[in-house]
Amino acid sequence: MHPLFEKASSLTESIIGGAIEVHRDKGPGLIESIYEWCLLKELELRNLECVSQRVVEIQYKGFRREEPLRFDLLVENCVLVEAKAVQQVLPIHKAQLLSYMKLLNIPIGLLINFNEMKLTAGVHRLILPGANSPEGMEQEQTEETENP
Repeated sequence: MHPLFEKASSLTESIIGGAIEVHRDKGPGLIESIYEWCLLKELELRNLECVSQRVVEIQYKGFRREEPLRFDLLVENCVLVEAKAVQQVLPIHKAQLLSYMKLLNIPIGLLINFNEMKLTAGVHRLILPGANSPEGMEQEQTEETENP
């Protein structure tokens, strides 16, 4: 099991609650950067540590490179949040979040589409393959929980 899985899992309810609060206040139809900023502030009000960019080391066939990785929010160093404002969440949105989770070794990701009349219809919870299994990171299938 991923060492941060339990902590990450316990934080998702608070993060989703914060997103619901932002959606209640702002409603659907705005641009992503507004929701991202409001969610950052809401989570700070809930005393959660959030960052929005980090330098990561990319490794490829023995080569290494440091690269700034722009993601929406990393909460308490264990939940990666991508804020969207799209008509429909596409598989590429989930794939991007999962790729970021792999690069950062983050066990849980939340893809939140604020362009929904009811926010919970736009919440997708992704689990890094193997993060919640006793065997560790050996599992190959990505788990996703729709509308937690």
